[in-house]
Amino acid sequence: MSEKILNDKLLSNKKPTFPIGSSLSDYVKRYNRSTSIPVSYDDLLRFAGCITVYDKNDEDTLWVRCYYSDSDREHIDRHLKKMYDILHSDGRDQTLDYLSVDAVDYCTFGNTKPFRIKIRNILNDGFTYFYVKKADASRVYGLELEHLLSPHRINFLVYKDTLIEEHIAGIPGDEFIANYMEGCDHQELTQIAKEFVKFNERCLIRLLGDMRSYNYVVIPTHDFDRVSYAIRAIDFDQQSYEGKLKVYRPQFFKENLSMVMNVAECLKEESIEQYKKEERSLIAKRLINTQKRYKQLIKCMKADYISTPLKFKQLKKELHGFTGDVAFKSTRSMGGVLNTALDFVKRNYHDVNH
Repeated sequence: MSEKILNDKLLSNKKPTFPIGSSLSDYVKRYNRSTSIPVSYDDLLRFAGCITVYDKNDEDTLWVRCYYSDSDREHIDRHLKKMYDILHSDGRDQTLDYLSVDAVDYCTFGNTKPFRIKIRNILNDGFTYFYVKKADASRVYGLELEHLLSPHRINFLVYKDTLIEEHIAGIPGDEFIANYMEGCDHQELTQIAKEFVKFNERCLIRLLGDMRSYNYVVIPTHDFDRVSYAIRAIDFDQQSYEGKLKVYRPQFFKENLSMVMNVAECLKEESIEQYKKEERSLIAKRLINTQKRYKQLIKCMKADYISTPLKFKQLKKELHGFTGDVAFKSTRSMGGVLNTALDFVKRNYHDVNH
């Protein structure tokens, strides 16, 4: 973890969007991840105007608030409320009268350019968000693997070429580093260091790339005598795409330098290795407990085109060098590379415990 942070360019210029194929489409239907609500990402692009959204310090958030014509707004509001109800409830219409679409915001930053929908319960003024994005096979695989292999469950829906994701609450990593980390005491910093080590290991094992500080959140939980922290990914479109192994290790992004330095200051090497081992064991257990669903997902992924031949060859070569497992040499797709990586973790877990 204390290795030098690399400043060379780890990521390609722009990852293409990979369409959702028939096998992955069948998978999302089988596990109730699909919806037939007729509002799409392209529908939301038809806004008539927009204004800049500023934060509490009057700084540009790089989001704009969208406005629609009266005829479009009625259609969009009704279906967005229905979409929210399916995402978070049983999809019946009884609650829709108590919901209000307070805002439709569009992000002008980055590749994804999502819409953020603010839904308010008019009975108590409580509100939450969800996101509407262009469907991308990489992101669907990333979300589903997060659901199966991480400590966190996640809800999402697919409608044709549109993806609907629930909001993951937390403090964006870059904001936490800039505004909160300095105020943490030693015990809290040690716990944050532990969580970053485990998060780093989890991303590596499941090949989730590009976890720069603005692509994950830090989640504080107040206990009776302390504050505990968790770190959770919020962006999944770099699932098993890049060829460089370092892309899948958050420790190598300069945006995470403060987190890496905190690990070096708070944890001994023995502790770091122990936390890595704990995370590998937890992933192995989750993998064993979700075998049927995982096998169906990885079968889709093995047959899918979600990277380039050059990146695939580079990653399997680097993983072979990193693990010494010759099984990587015979893999034929990115899905096969991920399956081999997870088999390696599961096999070593079994070897230690039997």
